[in-house]
Amino acid sequence: MKIHDILEREQVLEGPNDPHIFKAVFLAGGPGSGKSYVANKLLSGTGLKSVNSDDAYEYLAHKHNFDLTDPEAISSDKGQELRNRAKEITKTKEGLYLDGRLGLIIDGTGKNVQKVAETSKQLQKLGYTTMMLFVNTSEDIAQERNQQRNRRLASNIVTMMWQKVQENIMKFQQVFGAANFHVVDNSGGLEDPDRKENFDQVYREVRKFLSQAPTGRAAKLWLANYSKT
Repeated sequence: MKIHDILEREQVLEGPNDPHIFKAVFLAGGPGSGKSYVANKLLSGTGLKSVNSDDAYEYLAHKHNFDLTDPEAISSDKGQELRNRAKEITKTKEGLYLDGRLGLIIDGTGKNVQKVAETSKQLQKLGYTTMMLFVNTSEDIAQERNQQRNRRLASNIVTMMWQKVQENIMKFQQVFGAANFHVVDNSGGLEDPDRKENFDQVYREVRKFLSQAPTGRAAKLWLANYSKT
């Protein structure tokens, strides 16, 4: 069975039965911020569908024995071909998830506020409610973690991207509103009481957000039409 058939079957089976239908959680943060760690801590077990081309890229790289630790290989024609293919696969997955209005995790660095704002607006037109988790660290921690990654970036690129996402924090809050925008401090371990309190508070806010029934006109109309089929 092809990936498209598997995803289409999943979408048909879940549809309006998805407990977090019409919800989208955006993740933002620079390289080394630990978005995957935070997502695992705060969103695991929710059943939200991840939209992240990096997952497909790493899968394709493994399948083709492609070295993602080599910056020159990544920037090569083969590397760009795999990256483009990964984006195509991710776009297909996203489209099928949207057909069923399934709950989403949309992962990215957050360096392009306009793109995120446009995506959020498009989802809202479909009836989605959106929120953002902004994963933040100090630049020193970001550089340290970057060196530990299999797919490392040049240190100057990490600095540039870290500075860019820092500049965007307040802009993102304006896009999502204070109630649906949460900064997660991921600079240290959860043994830090202040950081654990931050995690626990955001966890409660995420669960509150996900538990709310769809209220938008577009969402109610879609659900009503779906029940007739």
